[in-house]
Amino acid sequence: MRLLRSLASATVAVVLVMSLPYEAMPHTRVEPGKPPSPQLFGAECRTRITGSHVTAYCHNPYPQTDAVSLHVECARWWDLDTDGTPVDAGPAMTVRLTGRCWEEVRSVWISHRRR
Repeated sequence: MRLLRSLASATVAVVLVMSLPYEAMPHTRVEPGKPPSPQLFGAECRTRITGSHVTAYCHNPYPQTDAVSLHVECARWWDLDTDGTPVDAGPAMTVRLTGRCWEEVRSVWISHRRR
């Protein structure tokens, strides 16, 4: 019996709220204007593998500095994989990153970090 009373009062409350006119209900006001532009970031990088040597060129066309790092994974289990130190690529700047393995290169990638 108590369950029916609480269910009935909750139903009445929902019906009353739903019957209010749209202007009476609180809602967020949105001012007309331009939406905020997204923050563009990240240098564009190109990598080249020649034998066991890796070369990457990263160009940053954006106004924020991008710290880029070269990561080289070697194919042989005994060959050491390398993670390069971050190099700052400032606005409108191109940086060159190099790395190598003793034998074959399995994969190469570049990581980006805001400065």
